Amino acid sequence: MSEAPGEAVGGVRAWVAGTAPGPGERRLHPVTPLRRAWAPVAVLVGWAFHDPNGTQRRLADMTATSLALVATAVVVGGALYGFLSWWFTHYAVTDTELRIRTGLLFRRTAHIRLDRLQAVDMTQPLAARVVGVTKLKLDVVGTDKKDELAYLGERDAGALRAELLARAAGFAPETAREVGEAPSRQLLHVPPRMLAVSVLLTGAPWALLLAALVVPTALWFATHNPWTVLVTALPMLGGAFASSVGRFVGEYDWTVGESPDGLRLDHGLLDKAHETVPPGRVQTVRLVEPLLWRRFGWVRVELDVAGSANGVLVPVAPRALAEAVITQILPGVRVPGADELSRPPARAAWCVPVWWKGHGLAVTDAVFAARHGLFRRRLSLVPHAKVQSVRLVQGPWERFKGVADVKVDTGASKTVTARLRPAAEARELLRGQAERSRTGRRAARPERWMA
Repeated sequence: MSEAPGEAVGGVRAWVAGTAPGPGERRLHPVTPLRRAWAPVAVLVGWAFHDPNGTQRRLADMTATSLALVATAVVVGGALYGFLSWWFTHYAVTDTELRIRTGLLFRRTAHIRLDRLQAVDMTQPLAARVVGVTKLKLDVVGTDKKDELAYLGERDAGALRAELLARAAGFAPETAREVGEAPSRQLLHVPPRMLAVSVLLTGAPWALLLAALVVPTALWFATHNPWTVLVTALPMLGGAFASSVGRFVGEYDWTVGESPDGLRLDHGLLDKAHETVPPGRVQTVRLVEPLLWRRFGWVRVELDVAGSANGVLVPVAPRALAEAVITQILPGVRVPGADELSRPPARAAWCVPVWWKGHGLAVTDAVFAARHGLFRRRLSLVPHAKVQSVRLVQGPWERFKGVADVKVDTGASKTVTARLRPAAEARELLRGQAERSRTGRRAARPERWMA
C-alpha cells in the first residue's frame, strides 16, 4: 500500500474501492513515479547495511548472471512500484473540499475541507526544478503535518494553488479559476551578502566546528579507535555544515511580500520555496539578537504558527525593517524598546547568577513581551488574544527570595516565560493577563486569511 500524500487531512479519511479517475479527477505529473521508484532499492540497501557480513557472503556466492538478473529485477520492480503509485493516485477539487485518492492494495481517500485551509505552499527541490515540476503543501487547521500533492507541472501547480485559495476565501466555484494569484507587494528582501555575513557572525557553526576538531582528537589519543573518532566527528561536522552552508542555501534570496492571503515568503538557492504565513494563525513572534549582530543593528524574526511548520519570517534584517514587517503580521503591535523592559530585582541574582540581567518584561495594550538571554537575546511577543492559559511558578529558593515566574501558554503548544519577577508583581500580572486575554479574544481579527 502506498502512502497517502499526507498523514493529516483536516477532515476525514475513508477506505473506498475503484481505480479509474472519477468525474473531475486529475492525475499528478507523469514524472511523479520517479519519486517512489527508489523505495525497493532503499529497502535492499537498508537490509544490506543491517547484515553487512551476510550480504558480502551472498554476493560472493552469486555469479555475474545472477547479479545481473537481481539488478534487473530491482530496477523493474522499482519502476513498476513508482508507476502503480502514480496510476492509482487522483485528486479533485469540489465545491467544499480537495479530495485525494491513493493506494495500491487498499484505496484511501483524503477529504480536505477548503474552509479549514490556511495556506498552500509551493516547493521545488533541485531535481524537480530541472524537470519543471512543483510540490504543493497544504496547511490545514488542526493538523500537525502538511498534506501534499507531489508533483504537478509548474503552471498546473500555480493554477491549482490560486483556485484552492480563491475557493477557501469564499469565491464561487465557477469564478474561482478566473481569480488567479492574488497580487503581492514586496516588503523586504535579504541581500545575499548580508545573509552570508550574518551566518559567519553566528556562534553555533564555529562552536560545532571547534568541537569537531577538539573532541575527536582527544578521543583518538584516549582510544586509538578510528571508528569512535569517525562516529563522533561526522555528526559535529554535519551540524556545522547545516548551520552555516545549509542555512545560507536554504535562506538565500529571502523575500517577504504582502498579499490578501497573508505574508508570502520566497527563498532558496537550490530548493525553491514559496510559502504563505496566514497572520491570524501567528501565536508568537520572536526577535533574536546574537551578540555579534548588535553592532550592525540586525535581528532575526521567528514565528510560532498554529498548525504550521513555518518558523522563520525574516532570517536577518535591520531592526527597523524587521519591526515594520512585524506590524504587518501583528497589526497595531509596537515592539517594546530595550529601555521599556523592566529587569528582575537585584535579589534575583541569588537564583540565577549573572544571567538574570538578560531577562526583561513589558506588557502593552497589545502584547505580552518577555526577553531572555544575555549573549543571544530573544524577545518573545505574544498577542493577548493568543494566550490560552497563564501560570505562576515559584520554587522554594525563589519563594525565599520573593520572586516568581509567570508563564503564558499559546495555541501553538508553546510557552513564553517572564522570569524572576517580584512575587507581588507576578500575582498581579497573573490576574491582569487573564483579563487582557479575555478582552483580546473578543476584539481579535478572524484567524482565517482573506476574512
